[in-house]
Amino acid sequence: MMGLEFEIRPSHVAEAHRTGESPAAAARRLAVEKMAAVERHPGELMITADTLVAIGDEILGKPSGPDEALAMLQRLSGRKHEVYTGLALAMDQRMEADVAVTSVWVRELAHRECSEYVATGEPLDKAGAYGIQGLGAALVERIEGEYYNVMGLPVQLLLSLLTRFDIHYAYGRLMSATASEGRIERRS
Repeated sequence: MMGLEFEIRPSHVAEAHRTGESPAAAARRLAVEKMAAVERHPGELMITADTLVAIGDEILGKPSGPDEALAMLQRLSGRKHEVYTGLALAMDQRMEADVAVTSVWVRELAHRECSEYVATGEPLDKAGAYGIQGLGAALVERIEGEYYNVMGLPVQLLLSLLTRFDIHYAYGRLMSATASEGRIERRS
C-alpha cells in the first residue's frame, strides 16, 4: 500500500507469551526475537513485527480452532480491548524497536453473529480472532489510535523508527538523508 518493494522472510519464531509479561513487553520481545531469527545482509533494512490483542493484561493470541475463536469473540463482544504491535527495524549492526497501542471497541454481538463470522474461516489465523481489514470490520464499533496498527503494521511508528535511521519515506520510496536516492527494501 505504501508503494515499497519488499521480500518476505518467515522467521518461524514461536509466538509464546511468558507468564507475567505485559502485552507491550511481549509484542516488543517477539518482534526483536523475529529479527534475530531472520538472515540479514549488509546494508539492507529489515522490519519485523508482532501483533497481540489483550483485554487488560490477558493476551488473546491466535485461536487454536473454531471453538476458541468463538469464545474469544464472545469475550470481546461489547468491550474495549487493546491491540499492541511490536515493531523492530534493523540495518547492519543497529536495531531499533518500539510498540504501538490502539484501543478497539467491539459492538455487542449476538451468538449467531459470532458463529457466522467464525464459519467464514477469517478469524482462525488472527490474534483476537478477528481481522479489522476484512469481514471483521463489521464487528468494530470504534477505535482510538492508529487503524493500521490493528491491521498489524503501525505506519506512524514505522515512519518514526525510520527517522532514527535517518531514512525518509518519500511516498513510494525510502530516501537516506546522507546519500542520494536509493532503494531500501522492507524485509519481513
